[in-house]
Amino acid sequence: MDALVTTTLEFGMVPPIVVEFPGITVGGGFSGTSGESSSFRHGFFDRIVASVEVVVGDGRIVNASSFENQDLFHGTAASFGMLGVITLLEIQLVQAKTYVELTYHPIHSVQEALRKIEQVTEDESTDFLDGILFAQDKGVICSGRLTNQASPAYKIRCFTRATDPWFYIHARRLLAAYPNESITELVPLVDYFFRYDRGVFWIGTYAFRYFITSFNRITRWVLDYFMHTRILYRALHQSGHSKRYILQDIAVPYLGAEELSEYLDKTFGHYPLWLCPIQQSGETPDSPYGLMAQKKGPGDPDMLLNFGVWGPGPTGQDEFVAVNRALEQKVHDLRGKKWLYAHTYYTEREFWDAYGGQKEYDALRSKYNASYLPTIYEKVRVDIESENGVSTSLIPWLLSIFWSIWPLSGLYGVYKVVLGGDYLLGREISRKRPVPREKFKE
Repeated sequence: MDALVTTTLEFGMVPPIVVEFPGITVGGGFSGTSGESSSFRHGFFDRIVASVEVVVGDGRIVNASSFENQDLFHGTAASFGMLGVITLLEIQLVQAKTYVELTYHPIHSVQEALRKIEQVTEDESTDFLDGILFAQDKGVICSGRLTNQASPAYKIRCFTRATDPWFYIHARRLLAAYPNESITELVPLVDYFFRYDRGVFWIGTYAFRYFITSFNRITRWVLDYFMHTRILYRALHQSGHSKRYILQDIAVPYLGAEELSEYLDKTFGHYPLWLCPIQQSGETPDSPYGLMAQKKGPGDPDMLLNFGVWGPGPTGQDEFVAVNRALEQKVHDLRGKKWLYAHTYYTEREFWDAYGGQKEYDALRSKYNASYLPTIYEKVRVDIESENGVSTSLIPWLLSIFWSIWPLSGLYGVYKVVLGGDYLLGREISRKRPVPREKFKE
C-alpha cells in the first residue's frame, strides 16, 4: 500500500481509501476485506475498484467490471482468491493534499461516540473518521479533513519516524490533558495514512510485555524497526502467538454498538478498541460487493460501526475456541458481520447462514472453473480438529510442550524475522517514500 501511495503522490493523487498497514497490497484489500477511516464516505476498499483482471480456473484471462462480467467482478471482491488469481486492478483516485487537519474529540460513552460520529458525518468537509475507545467511559473520535493550509494555530504532528509517538499513545495523552476539549493538529498526509503502522495499532505493547521489557520512549525508539506491521506480524505468525490472540474485526449496525461494546468489556476486557464507521453501499450502486459486504437489502442500515478487538485470549484451547464462537454468535444476533481475515470458527452451515449466497457462490465457481479450488469457507476457517490433534501424537505433543516454555517461541519469531531480513524492510520503505508537496497546491 505504501508503494501505491508513493507512486500516486508523484501525480498529486491518492486512493480514496488507503489501507492503514503499508504492507497490505491492493489485491489484498480487494480480495480480503478492508474498512478504513475514509470508509464512512466510500465504503469498503473494494468499492473504489473500477475493474479487475483475473486468471480464472481454466487459465483464461478475464476482465471484469460493472460493465462486463459483472458477476465475476462482484464475486471476486472479498473472495480471498478462491475464484481466481487477480493480476491487475483499476482503482479510483482523488486529489491529494499536503496535510490532514485532524481533530481529537473526547467522548465518555459509546452513545456519545455514536452521536459525535453522526454529527461529524453530516459535515461534508470531513474526509476521515475513526476512534479509539480506551475504556467504556473514555475515548476519542478522530475526524480529519484534507488541506494544503498550514495554519499557525495548529501544531504539525508526525507519526512515521522512530522518534515520533505511537498514534494511540499520543491520542491517549491528549485525552488525559484535555478530557473535555477538542484538540486539532496538522498531520502530513502519509503520516496520517500509516499512523497505526508503528506499534500495529497497540499490539506491539504485548511484545514488550512478553519479553518483560520496559515500555517507554527510549525502548520504543531502540526497537522501532521491529515494531512495524510487516515485521511484527511476521514474528507473530512465525512464533505461533497469533493462535493465542483474539484478533477480530467485527461490525454491527449503530443500534447494536452499545450492546456489543458492553459484551466485549465483560467478555474480554481488552482496551483500547478501534472504532471505524463504515458505509455499506459505497458511493455508487454499481460498486463491487463481495461476500463480506453483500449489496444492501431493503431495511438494512447503511452504516456499520466496526470494533477492532485485538489482545491475548484464554490459554486453554477449548476456552479459546468457545469465546471466539460466542463472539461470532453475538455479532450474528446483532445483525453484524466479522471480517474473515480473523480467526473463524463457524461450522460450514453457520458460515453460510451468516453470509448467505452459497447457491450463487457455488454457481459462480462452476462457471469460472474454480470448483477445484478450496471454497472460501475452507480457506478462512480454523481447523479445530487439526489443532486439537497435536495431543494425540507423541512427537507433536513434546514439541508443543517445548514451544510453550517461555520465551522460546517468541525468540523463534524474532529469529525468523532477522533471518529473513524483514527487519530491513522499514529502512527500504523509508528511502522510497517521497512526498511531492509542491504538486498538492491549489
